[in-house]
Amino acid sequence: MALHQSSCRQCRREGEKLFLKGARCESPKCAMIKKNYPPGSLGSNRRAKPTSYGIQLREKQKAKRIYGLREKQFYKYYTIAAKKKGVTGLVLLQLLETRLDNIIFRLGWAYSRKMARQLVSHGHVQVNSHTVNIPSCQIKIGDKITVKDKAKANKYFNQELNLSDFKPPVWIKSETKNLSAEIVAIPAKDDIDSNINEQLIIEFYSR
Repeated sequence: MALHQSSCRQCRREGEKLFLKGARCESPKCAMIKKNYPPGSLGSNRRAKPTSYGIQLREKQKAKRIYGLREKQFYKYYTIAAKKKGVTGLVLLQLLETRLDNIIFRLGWAYSRKMARQLVSHGHVQVNSHTVNIPSCQIKIGDKITVKDKAKANKYFNQELNLSDFKPPVWIKSETKNLSAEIVAIPAKDDIDSNINEQLIIEFYSR
């Protein structure tokens, strides 16, 4: 219960759905439908007009929460992106999108990124035929991702997971029947549907 409340409080804090709870976020039980104001006893009266710094901070916090990262982890991605060629904001998003846990989520093999991290941590996923249990593992073009044969037999993958109507992003080639996929491109800005204004994040760290 506490974990559920924590996820919902994050959405309420940012003032929008972050889709941290999978299908529940699309249901009438979503906290953003029932309590569309910040958490706390005075939350419904606390939507003050934000400053430019506040807007940048909230965007950074939103991105951290969407991808399930702590500040130190998130800032590390920013520093890596700042050193690479290209537009820093886009590179940052591409680094986040090509984490193994995010790819598992984008494939529909997990209903949330939190669940994707658990699947990876429990050793259910292979990259290029090798078991990888590090959710932050960076995946590159040409890498092949599969669910281990032993894991395919468990109840979640065999009965509960429904991919019949799921469409993965265009930069991932998915073979739903075999629970396997290959990265065929680095995601472009239009391929990333996380609703993040990356420029505000760059402005926050550049202050």
